[in-house]
Amino acid sequence: MMTDDFYCDEVLSGKTRVNKVLETENVLAYYHTRPFWPVHIVAIPKKHIPSLITLEENDNEILLELLGVIKKVAAMVTEEYGACRVITNLGDFQDSKHLHWHIVFGEPL
Repeated sequence: MMTDDFYCDEVLSGKTRVNKVLETENVLAYYHTRPFWPVHIVAIPKKHIPSLITLEENDNEILLELLGVIKKVAAMVTEEYGACRVITNLGDFQDSKHLHWHIVFGEPL
């Protein structure tokens, strides 16, 4: 059964193969499967967390690890392209109900 969590249902389950950029024990960053920008990387926790505003205190270590990965990926993109954006969406703007961050560069495709 498909839910509204692409990351758990497809990416973390292995059903959808991804091109990994950086992976730690609790975090995965990979090139978006349907990019909206010329450079479009997604960073997700491997644990299901619905969104930024549903984080709980016991998620703090994962959040720090996630931000560390986002920082490294953002630094790599900025070094190569001179800039990047780091974006997360909430509510109706959040298509997949799993905390995720986009690290992007360029004009929307």
